[in-house]
Amino acid sequence: MPLRIEDTFRSALAAQKGKAGRPLAGMWVCSGSPLIAELCAGSGLDWLLVDAEHSPNGLESILAQLQAIHGHPVHTLVRPPVNDTVVIKQYLDLGVQNLLIPMVNSVAEAEAAVAATRYPPHGVRGVGSALARAARWNRVPDYLARASETISVTVQIESTAAVDAVGDILKVEGVDAVFVGPSDLAASMGLLGQQEEPEVRAAVEHCLTAAKTAGKPAGVNAFNPDTARHYLDHGADFILVGADVALLARGSEALAAQYIPQPVVEPVETKPRASY
Repeated sequence: MPLRIEDTFRSALAAQKGKAGRPLAGMWVCSGSPLIAELCAGSGLDWLLVDAEHSPNGLESILAQLQAIHGHPVHTLVRPPVNDTVVIKQYLDLGVQNLLIPMVNSVAEAEAAVAATRYPPHGVRGVGSALARAARWNRVPDYLARASETISVTVQIESTAAVDAVGDILKVEGVDAVFVGPSDLAASMGLLGQQEEPEVRAAVEHCLTAAKTAGKPAGVNAFNPDTARHYLDHGADFILVGADVALLARGSEALAAQYIPQPVVEPVETKPRASY
């Protein structure tokens, strides 16, 4: 029975822009749990990012989360741990349609990411559609000919080198959007853990402006509501504003603080050291 592939994140961004609509708001899904992914998928947010770079996600857990999310009115991006042809091939064959590729610092790395998502002669993706969920085991008509239409590629700008090259990266055919990661960007600027610093904000704003000039969407990670609003006001087309694990951590801490008496820490007296 012929099956239809879902619309891509590229299409969602284009639709929002065509309607002069609002930016798309999303959250990280890092727990590795299909149940948590399904819970988040029904939240009313526009998109989810299932992360495998800094989270305990392998092929099996990603597959289970894709299945749990499927059918909910939300777009799902998946971030592999590395910009690698083999890893990307495996993700695509699982049925991942929207990729966020980390640590893309140059035109060459952006071109490699795109090539990994295209079958020859336009790329280097290995052919295994008859065995893969992506083509629903050859139940999707003309999948091989139309595969690139079912995939979106967003590359992550998260270093000073990437910021310097962002204009050229945006020109790479097949790069549908860029996403700025202020945490790693701050670290690359010698400002580890200081992503709110003016120099970091200025670099993010530079990327947002470059994307507008290129006519491509740009997104950014911003958990701080004031920072998120700042980047939205500066033209961010999509944004990540929270994470499942962070919400659970802060929520459980709040419960503990509300119901469990906190120990009183008595000051410790220090005796003067004897001099010899």
